[in-house]
Amino acid sequence: MNGNIPTLSVAGRTLPEAWEKAVLACWREGVPIKTEYDKPGDPPSRDCTMLWTVEDPFAEPRIHRAFPGGLEDLEIYRQEVVDGVHDHWICPEEGKWTYTYHKRLFAYDIEGETVDQVATAVGRLAKTGHTRRAQAITWNPKLDARTDDPPCLQRLWFRILEDGSGTPVLNMNSHWRSRDAYKAAYMNVFALTDLQRLVAAQVAERTGRAVRVGRYADLVDSFHIYGSYFHEFEGFLKMVEKRTFEERTWPSAYAEPMFDDARERLRREKAEGT
Repeated sequence: MNGNIPTLSVAGRTLPEAWEKAVLACWREGVPIKTEYDKPGDPPSRDCTMLWTVEDPFAEPRIHRAFPGGLEDLEIYRQEVVDGVHDHWICPEEGKWTYTYHKRLFAYDIEGETVDQVATAVGRLAKTGHTRRAQAITWNPKLDARTDDPPCLQRLWFRILEDGSGTPVLNMNSHWRSRDAYKAAYMNVFALTDLQRLVAAQVAERTGRAVRVGRYADLVDSFHIYGSYFHEFEGFLKMVEKRTFEERTWPSAYAEPMFDDARERLRREKAEGT
């Protein structure tokens, strides 16, 4: 231990491949660091600064079987981030959510003015695809520095580069202050790459040119595996050791029936006003 947090970098063609590589790299090369959530007897987390890249975000298979959570939960989370289906749950004065990523990205409240940062980024990209100014932030310095549950996601950044055939390709970066590598990162990126696809489609609509979804890069200041669930994490390590990649993943088509169940659940919620 020299006091330096390791900076690691991995890449994979598909989302499950890249996520799995990132989690394993953190486990094998991360350093032990205490957290503010440790209970007596918890070992320190494994922690690192991580850059992980998904080279083709919508290549199949797109779903890793080991991500914690159900397939219905995955679709609901995607809609929370991209469509804001649970923005109405924000109510900190009642002890409920203090923010959502969707609200911060699509309806950021600045001194009473609502700003759609994603729409602004789309407009800038449609005008000048190679701009370096197409971004959206989440951090609110007035609110987030004082809360116990500030946003982990800090910023999205977009840029378009043409490929060899002249087709515009939308690249996206995300920057995170902190991320649970095993229990949160996969679901986060599943949703954010869908947001990337939305931005590409909206730029295409504005310009009249097809825009392809390009690579997604994910930079995390603290990419960690909590000591409190090391025993549970052993199941992930055994899966990687004993199963083939095909046996560790599912194609999107496999999940569609469960995604449909999630959509029906959200429709019922909306009808009931919950």
